[in-house]
Amino acid sequence: MSASTWLTGHFLIAMPTLRDPNFARGVAYLCHHDAQGALGLLINRPSGMRLRDLLRHLDITLSEPAFGEQAVLIGGPVSPEVGFVLHERNGEWESSLAVGERLCLTTSRDVLAAIARGEGPRRHLVALGYAGWSAGQLEREMLENAWLAVPADERVLFEAPLERRWEEAAALVGVRIGDLGHWVGHA
Repeated sequence: MSASTWLTGHFLIAMPTLRDPNFARGVAYLCHHDAQGALGLLINRPSGMRLRDLLRHLDITLSEPAFGEQAVLIGGPVSPEVGFVLHERNGEWESSLAVGERLCLTTSRDVLAAIARGEGPRRHLVALGYAGWSAGQLEREMLENAWLAVPADERVLFEAPLERRWEEAAALVGVRIGDLGHWVGHA
């Protein structure tokens, strides 16, 4: 792949044939993709934890109880003890990676403290762990029809119900993913 075809800022939608329990029916948002590999966050896997639980664990005071109801996601199987906040670009944070023009991925506690005070980025999601691919691995998986890549849409990313994100992400390119069989082929 050339630099112009890297998939940063795209959704990776698991095809029905992908049986790995970490990724089956999953949607990953790619935060970084280049010749060295890729890093993304699953955006439709609730962990069972709420933001209030995570903030309590980090001794961060929550100023508005409604903020604490947000689901914390399982971002992927790699480093599940590490927290990530994917958010619209807003403010300066200690440890952020720009993801395109509009989004950032932040791993520092300061963004969570700001969110808890109602002063952080309005649109955000919080995840534990990430999905990672080594150099060439994602490209191989795509050739095996494990993933469908589509340009990401912030409405799906931040507003669609978690349980609908797989279908809604695929619908961005006119695919009714639930109608696809568990078989694949190459034309």
